Amino acid sequence: MVYLFLADGFEEIEALTVVDLCRRSGIEINTVGVGREAIRGSHGILVQSDIRDSDISLSDKLDMIVLPGGMPGTKNLEAADSVQKAIDYCVLNNKMIAAICAAPSILGHRGLLKGHRALCYAGFENQLEGAQISDGTVCVSGNFITSKGPGTAIDFSLKIVEILKTKEISDALSASLLYKL
Repeated sequence: MVYLFLADGFEEIEALTVVDLCRRSGIEINTVGVGREAIRGSHGILVQSDIRDSDISLSDKLDMIVLPGGMPGTKNLEAADSVQKAIDYCVLNNKMIAAICAAPSILGHRGLLKGHRALCYAGFENQLEGAQISDGTVCVSGNFITSKGPGTAIDFSLKIVEILKTKEISDALSASLLYKL
């Protein structure tokens, strides 16, 4: 089970690409609306989340949480107690946390990326406290998956599929999308 958190001002490409590719791969993923079910993205697209943050269950069934970027979505995610509690649960229980664009700053502000390689949107590097800024489009370090932004959303999503399923499934999905021909 994956929870992808949505807060007002989220980056639509980053969030919905992950949901789409996970569902195509048979990964159970729920969008989680912070504070309510209908959440408006940074470009005005209204998305009906699957559940509210008050309805999540932090249990052994949870494999990963995903934090999309966008502004002010990232700030709204960081301010949400439910998101902070989910991060705490994942850290304490050796679960994966995936964050893209500005959202890795949430982890950086908490010092969770110290000693890890990480990526983020250009200009946010100084907010990844103690992280070694990596190259490429997606970085996996320990239980963290980070990526740069909207243009890397497919790479980010395919890496999530690879981690939760297999590289073969991720590669087959990439081919079915006609991605990187």
